[in-house]
Amino acid sequence: MDRDTIFAQASGAGTAALAVLRLSGPAAGAILRALAGTLPPPRRAVLRRLRDARGTVLDHALVLWLPGPASYSGEDSAELHLHGGRAVVAAVTEALLAAGARPAEAGEFTRRAFLNGKLDLVEAEAVADLVAAETEAQRRQALRQLEGALGDLYRGWSERLLVLMAREEALIDFPDEDLPAEIAAEAAAERDALAGAIAAHLADGRRGERLREGLVFAIAGPPNVGKSSLMNALAGRDVAIVAATPGTTRDALEARVVLGGVPVTLVDTAGLRETADPIEAEGVRRARERAREADLVIAMATAGDRAGALEVKAGAAAIRVANKTDLGGAVPAGAIGLSLRTGAGMAELRAALDAAARRLTGQSGPPPLTRARHRAALLEAAAALARAGTAPLAELRAEDLRQALRALGRITGAVGVEDVLDRIFAAFCIGK
Repeated sequence: MDRDTIFAQASGAGTAALAVLRLSGPAAGAILRALAGTLPPPRRAVLRRLRDARGTVLDHALVLWLPGPASYSGEDSAELHLHGGRAVVAAVTEALLAAGARPAEAGEFTRRAFLNGKLDLVEAEAVADLVAAETEAQRRQALRQLEGALGDLYRGWSERLLVLMAREEALIDFPDEDLPAEIAAEAAAERDALAGAIAAHLADGRRGERLREGLVFAIAGPPNVGKSSLMNALAGRDVAIVAATPGTTRDALEARVVLGGVPVTLVDTAGLRETADPIEAEGVRRARERAREADLVIAMATAGDRAGALEVKAGAAAIRVANKTDLGGAVPAGAIGLSLRTGAGMAELRAALDAAARRLTGQSGPPPLTRARHRAALLEAAAALARAGTAPLAELRAEDLRQALRALGRITGAVGVEDVLDRIFAAFCIGK
């Protein structure tokens, strides 16, 4: 399939001022010559009339010729910058099909870039993340990964493993030689240091995955403390029904917002109380479950109502809020006083939520893990290093180190990745 010439619309669907079609493959130059008459100078936009095989003019378009390997995919490539009408795109698409190109599959351009050595797998995944980024923080994380920060880290660890393997091979190949005793000690110390670096990378609180996928903040508390009003205020629209009657919210309601540059799903839950109503009781059960699963709980109570204060389990990320301060109730220590009626305290609460979102996603420091696939491979590498630390023979240690090296190689695509390629690139959009 990688010998086919593929094409896809790289711009958004629908009518627009411009539509961009991109081609990649061994016949890209011949197809561009057939449509545009001659090839333009490499990497230079030129205005040309595009014609089909019958000579019918299809459009006046800017065309670019991008000969490989100096192209995104590493193959001969071309771009057609058309007028964005549906009829124009359809006509040029028919001409490309007639010329022998086929529509690209999801992620096929980036897959070819990986296969041609233009990107490693970590960088390829970053392309998908960059296209899907909703917020500035997600964009920065994806761009940092695309620029090679994670790949460089994992390749550095692989180089250290290769040095360790060479030391173990020396012990295997020269068992009767009087090798310095410090070789084994140095190898053990380096192995422990590498295992510690991987363990520290794994113990990052899933900050990269949280930023990529978004956080969940649950608003929880007794009935009629203002949870739905807070949901509407933070979302900037009427998501939940607000009424004076306690127990109005029976099921969890969700809204997507951006806090601290991080996408956050706000969840408005049913009021927590004992009830004989089976429907409300199910809502309370679901509310407790969502609060347990959330990245952060906004624990609400009414100012001055000590009996209604919500207890949050030890160690859980939580922000306590005392609402209805306009009624004169006292605000408990450590809580944010709030009046949703007057707006008092909302700026402080938003600042606290922004800070919590940034803290939970750790937007500074070393590059974080961003995918479960990376985490699984690193756990496998860590387990192999742990086995090497207890292995009595150099042959066994060397084999464990090889397994650790293979696990790291699967992250970047250096070894054994054929079984995961389809799964990774199927998540891409057409044209990437």
